[in-house]
Amino acid sequence: MQKPEKLAENLYLIDDYDLKMEERTGTYVLTEQDLTLIETCASPSVPKILKGLNLLGLSPENVKYIIVTHIHLDHAGGAGLLLTHCPQAKVVVHPKGIRHLEDPSRLIAGAKSVYGERFDELFDPILPVASEQLIVKNDRESLTIGPDCTLTFYDSPGHSNHHFSIFHPNTSGMFTGDTAGIRYPQLVREGIELYLPSTSPNQFSPEKMLHSLELFKSLSLKYIYFGHYGMSSNPEEVYKQVEDWLKVFLEEAESAFLEGNEFLEKVFMTTERLQNRVAIYLLEKGIDRNHQAFEILSLDLSVSAMGLIDYLQKRK
Repeated sequence: MQKPEKLAENLYLIDDYDLKMEERTGTYVLTEQDLTLIETCASPSVPKILKGLNLLGLSPENVKYIIVTHIHLDHAGGAGLLLTHCPQAKVVVHPKGIRHLEDPSRLIAGAKSVYGERFDELFDPILPVASEQLIVKNDRESLTIGPDCTLTFYDSPGHSNHHFSIFHPNTSGMFTGDTAGIRYPQLVREGIELYLPSTSPNQFSPEKMLHSLELFKSLSLKYIYFGHYGMSSNPEEVYKQVEDWLKVFLEEAESAFLEGNEFLEKVFMTTERLQNRVAIYLLEKGIDRNHQAFEILSLDLSVSAMGLIDYLQKRK
């Protein structure tokens, strides 16, 4: 495991090796007066987080805050387990997410229904977080973690309704979780910026996602810190691509929705259509389907297809 990447003064990124993939999901470390982490990934990634802290010369016993942008398991599933190593820490969560951290039974049931026998390997254990260890932050509320660093929380639905994003004043950057989409560092190394919307079920809303992007635009951000994965110093390109691809995603899903019969057939057709559109886009830039990025892309597009069809069914 490599030493966490330094992104700015007092800001580092740990690779969580989510799903045993490099550069899939990350945990941000803010080495301010109050040591703060943003995102925990799922429980199997907790050892990676602890190792990353060790490589930075930091002790988990000194972690003061663990912030989760939303309660999907690849962002907050490891919160309960991580707390067992961080006795002084409190978890900061969106008001609509607190009940799922206190009682994760619905999260567990939902994940088991999707992942079946792979649940233990991917997510176990999901531990509850005691109410006294939780802090709720509403829209525009703040958290001071150092004499020169006060974070501000912004309600940012679109990917989910229990999602906030965190403004980092020292870099004029925003930790956007999944609201501003997904960044693919595997392609960045090839000189290609690709930002795709994350439209996973079951609270995806294109209208809310676009509204959240408008909020980000209004803040004149210099950086976006993605849950998946890493930092972009080109926010305007992020907004443009996510908006453009969102239209493509909806067009392809609507076609599949009309042509298909059962839910899973519609999802399969949507996944194929999205994979083809992205593959054509990348082929024009010299990247074929054998590139390592397609392993993650295929996963992301299949999950996004589920959310798109779920959204269209509800709208119907």
